[in-house]
Amino acid sequence: MSAEIHSHAYVPTHPAHRKQESGASCLLSLPHIQLRQFLPSGTSLGATMSTCNATDHPSFFILQGIPGMEDKHKWISIPFSSIYFITVLGNCTILFTISTERSLHKPMFLLLCLLALTDLGMSTTTIPKVLCIFWFSQNRISYEGCLLQLFFIHSISAMQSAVLTTMAFDRYVAICKPLHYATILSNSRIGLIGLVSLVRAILFILPMPILLQHRPFHANRAIQTTYCEHMAVVKIVCVDTTVNRMYGLVVALLVVALDISAIASSYALIIQAIMRLSSKEAHHKAVNTCTTHICVMLVSYTPSLFSFLTHRFGRAIPPHVHTILGNLYFLVPPMLNPIIYGVKTKEFRDKVAKYGFRMKASMAMSHAQKLV
Repeated sequence: MSAEIHSHAYVPTHPAHRKQESGASCLLSLPHIQLRQFLPSGTSLGATMSTCNATDHPSFFILQGIPGMEDKHKWISIPFSSIYFITVLGNCTILFTISTERSLHKPMFLLLCLLALTDLGMSTTTIPKVLCIFWFSQNRISYEGCLLQLFFIHSISAMQSAVLTTMAFDRYVAICKPLHYATILSNSRIGLIGLVSLVRAILFILPMPILLQHRPFHANRAIQTTYCEHMAVVKIVCVDTTVNRMYGLVVALLVVALDISAIASSYALIIQAIMRLSSKEAHHKAVNTCTTHICVMLVSYTPSLFSFLTHRFGRAIPPHVHTILGNLYFLVPPMLNPIIYGVKTKEFRDKVAKYGFRMKASMAMSHAQKLV
């Protein structure tokens, strides 16, 4: 009864208060499209109006594709699918040629096999799902599938960085310590290095999905990209994410920064050794040996560096630019690496040409037999 009296009692209101109330009621009566202009830049309406569910995780996330270019997804899928086909064909050619040709069972080519495996893993982890978004509008990805994709993307990337570092060390030993090459880098040692690289990647990356597993997410569950990348998933967590962001930065510094420093040190020593060579032929051979790996290293690190910088510091960059730069990392290096090695490495190029000639000869023979 007293509650009813209070609710109907007249309470005098100051004119300024009435003005604020009318302004607030006008704001609340605006349609959602008009309300967006009052939100901070880069904030979605769903994110501000959603509530956190601290008891369980969502059953799925929504991958938005390339934001603002949804009507062009079908056209964008043409270069994506073409590049993915070339990537699979090129890297499978590397793996088949090196595995079947015993003369290529050397540390340098075994490292090339490891690089091809990481390229295939990196592109296959992301591109098929991207094409499903473009072709069939299948934007949903399960919660477990998203965290699994996140783990594979970053662990394969860390392993690829270790392979590139080992390739730089391989070139250093080949040029600076050629007499000790066979003892320092044997085939069994390359296998051990590959295993250590895999363990390192798992140990560094596994905490990322584990830390996210206990975080509540916004109700809209929309990830503004075509794949589940760590920072993209962290952005839709609705509590403080300092731990997640700091751990991601620490991993980037410990893995990529240390690997790039090791590569730079190797090439500094290689340049010193090349400068001391008196023979022009030896000088040219040493430079040519390093050029291939330098090209592969630049192709591999440049897109990932741009993607990392735009995610961390590029707040003014449109979301579709973020997404396109991120996809370039999964498309360009895996496609170009086999082409670079095929063009620059004569020994490998000759073996591929030999297999191509054999295949062409067998096809011609079978065609002639059909005519007879």
